[in-house]
Amino acid sequence: MARRRRVYEGKAKDFYEGPEPGFLVQHFKDVAYATRPRKSGVIDGKGVINNRISEHLMTRLDGIGVPTHFVRRLNMREQLVREVEVLPVDVVVHNLAAGEFAGKFGLKEGAPLPRSIIEFYLRSEELGDPLVSEEHMTAFGWATTQDIDDMIHLSLRVNDFMTGLFLGAGIRLVDFALTYGRLYFEDDVRLVVADEISPDSCRLWDLSTDEPMDKDRFVRGLDNVAEGYREVARRLGILPETNNLAEMPKAAS
Repeated sequence: MARRRRVYEGKAKDFYEGPEPGFLVQHFKDVAYATRPRKSGVIDGKGVINNRISEHLMTRLDGIGVPTHFVRRLNMREQLVREVEVLPVDVVVHNLAAGEFAGKFGLKEGAPLPRSIIEFYLRSEELGDPLVSEEHMTAFGWATTQDIDDMIHLSLRVNDFMTGLFLGAGIRLVDFALTYGRLYFEDDVRLVVADEISPDSCRLWDLSTDEPMDKDRFVRGLDNVAEGYREVARRLGILPETNNLAEMPKAAS
C-alpha cells in the first residue's frame, strides 16, 4: 500500500485510492479507540477479524437487497469499496437497554425495550458525537428528509436480518451503529451502508451468559479482548485464514 495515496487516515481504518476512479481500498487496523472513557490501545488481530466479519455481513446484506459500498475483500486486512459521500450522522439501533442509553433513561442493563429505537448522532469527535434530531439534520443540511426516511427504513431491515443471523449463532444483538453514504453513478444517487459492521460497531452479548463479545471488553478493561472478536467469527463460521502466522489473531487484554 506504500505506493498508493492515502486519502483518509482514521483510528481503526485507513482509506487509499483504489485501482480506478470511484473506488477506494479500506485497510483495517488493530488499533482500538473509545471516547467514553477516552482510551486507545491495540487488539492483536482485530483488523483481520473485522475485515472478515464486515465482509460476511455486507455480503449477506447485499443478498437481501440492502445496498452497501462493499465490493470484495482483497486480502487479510483490505477491502475494495465504492467511494461514497459519507453523511455526517450515524444511525444507532437499540434493541436492549445498555451502556449510556440505559443510564440516560434510568433503565436496567439488558432491559428489553418496547420496540427497537433509532437514534442519530453527529459524527464529530470534537463535539463528543452528540445526539441530534431530524430537525437538526434537515436544518443544518446534514441529511434530507428522504435521506432520513431511507436511513430509518434500511436500518430496520438491517436490524431484522442481523438479529436473526446473530441469534442463530448464539449471540444477542443489543445495539449497533451504521454509517451511510451517497453513492453517485451517472445520473443516479442512492444511499448505501458504508464503513464497516463488526464488533467495533455492534454490541454483542453471548445469548446464554450476556458476556460481551465486542469492543466493550476493551472499554471496560476486561480480559481476553481479542478472544471475544474471535468467538464472534468462529460462531459465524468465518475465522480468517491462518496460513500467515504473523497475521494470526492472538488474544490481547
